[in-house]
Amino acid sequence: MIAEEIKIITSELPAGVKLIAVSKFHPVEAVMEAYDVGQRLFGENKVQEMTAKHEVLPADIQWHFIGHLQTNKVKYIAPFVAMIHSIDSLHLLQEVDRQAEKAGRIIDVLLQIHIAHEETKFGMTFDECRELLNEGTWRQLTHVRICGLMGMATFTDDMIQVEHEFASLQAFLEELKSKWFAGETAFKELSMGMTEDYPIAIRHGSTFIRIGTMIFGERNYNK
Repeated sequence: MIAEEIKIITSELPAGVKLIAVSKFHPVEAVMEAYDVGQRLFGENKVQEMTAKHEVLPADIQWHFIGHLQTNKVKYIAPFVAMIHSIDSLHLLQEVDRQAEKAGRIIDVLLQIHIAHEETKFGMTFDECRELLNEGTWRQLTHVRICGLMGMATFTDDMIQVEHEFASLQAFLEELKSKWFAGETAFKELSMGMTEDYPIAIRHGSTFIRIGTMIFGERNYNK
């Protein structure tokens, strides 16, 4: 099933859209089944789980951290993480830069923007993000590369609302491109869209879709 779902999803993706298989709460064996059909990008939202999987799975897997990240946990993933999608403060960005320098790396990151009508989701407001960029400290950080934005739509059956939220993030990316990232070719990524809404996200410029349930089935939270 896992292999078939991966093949179906990837065969339908437009050029430039990458699949992140969200493997959180799923066992190593499930990750390997996806790996064996060519999947290399995997998403985790818990540091301990991601580091444990990284230690036993193939080295060419690109691990994307997609959950809320505490500053005191950055050091554990800095040596190997491919991208951090959930930068929601200057303080966290500075810590990633510090740990990346220790690891001798430049880490790609996305700024997480709160677009959902739900208080439980993390991320900066549009204005908070503008303030962070306007303040300018981020320009002095030499071991992080801001590559774009991440957002999660409201968990709802109202697809018109979801479409509006994705459209707002797409427009915000263009605003930041023109004002703060003009000429910076790395700043182009939009991480949005999950199992329930990824076709809408793709229509609004998503370059990373994060799909778990459709690939791996329902999660076992007790493990």
